[in-house]
Amino acid sequence: MINFDQNATTPVDEEVLDELIRATREFSGNSSSGHSLGSKAGKFLRECRERVARILNAADSDEIVFTSGGTESDNAAVRGIAWAMKREHSRDHVVTSAIEHRAVLAPCDWLREQGFQTTVLPVDQDGLVDMGALRDALGPKTALVSVMFANNEIGTVQPIAEIAKLAHDIGARVHTDAVQAAGKLPVDVQVLDVDALSLSAHKFYGPKGVGVLYLRRDTPYHCFMLGGTHEGGRRAGTVPVPQIAALTKALEVSERKRNEHGAELRGLRDQLVAKLLEKVPGAHLNGKLENCTPNTASVRFDGVYGGHLLRKMDEAGILASAGSACMWEITKPSHVLTALGLSDEQGGGTIRFSLGYGNTADEVDQVVETLAKLVPALRAEKQPQ
Repeated sequence: MINFDQNATTPVDEEVLDELIRATREFSGNSSSGHSLGSKAGKFLRECRERVARILNAADSDEIVFTSGGTESDNAAVRGIAWAMKREHSRDHVVTSAIEHRAVLAPCDWLREQGFQTTVLPVDQDGLVDMGALRDALGPKTALVSVMFANNEIGTVQPIAEIAKLAHDIGARVHTDAVQAAGKLPVDVQVLDVDALSLSAHKFYGPKGVGVLYLRRDTPYHCFMLGGTHEGGRRAGTVPVPQIAALTKALEVSERKRNEHGAELRGLRDQLVAKLLEKVPGAHLNGKLENCTPNTASVRFDGVYGGHLLRKMDEAGILASAGSACMWEITKPSHVLTALGLSDEQGGGTIRFSLGYGNTADEVDQVVETLAKLVPALRAEKQPQ
């Protein structure tokens, strides 16, 4: 199989798998227990928290909260900060963008049901947030601005530091979903100037079921996961130390790979796009590569139904997607592609290619060669709609 669907998930790195097994054996105690076995796990947990904080350039390791993944981290940030800002500062307005992951948009919908005002910012044809609309939306009641760092479908990278400055100038807090950024872009919370940031281990060669919420000290926050006082009272539930050990190792490994092979990954992605546009008539790029994560390309094929093309690709041993893996069962074009101004036909003919550090130039050539045959053949058939 040629895996060009690595925005959906990445394979667990061997170093990470070894660390998961080691930590499972060595740190079997509950890190909240007072006996020696629990203390051993608790000490290691603190070390992991410090290592993650160093990579993200957090001011203090206590700003790192471990979660079950990106969805929980997004929910915790959006709901937790907005609710606290309303309670403590009488602010009840939330701003987000039209191309966010559903893990952000759904909590914003929930907040609206609870009486919050919400503004969804439009984007241009390349997926960049309309900064003029952001300026117009911000006001004295704005509690939170949540805009993703890198889009999961088209890869567009937003000017988060600029967005943060505008929001902070009027007293609002800022969250960014950086799930698709880690291991591909520098993720420095001081440079980004955000109050909260979300990560998920399985997007950077770690296991599923564990993530990070960076929560800047003194950020108003209401814990919505109720129970014990774990994670400094910000996230109840027994802490999965082995999974956190694996996440920590994965973040370190992915940073090393980014520094050593990031340019190579971008080169492979650029080669894929150039050859597809050259050798497959009616192929078009969605967005711009120069303002995109180095591994992602969204390409639409005129006169082709994406679902049918993906099935044929799968049969040929090539994995890709039509958009977010979380929304695969929905047959209409994604909200991201619609927000770019694409028609239903254009969105329906879009394929997302997302490469990883294990992919090769030979795989790029094989994918292009296969699509150069499949696309014309499918156009000649009557495809299901």
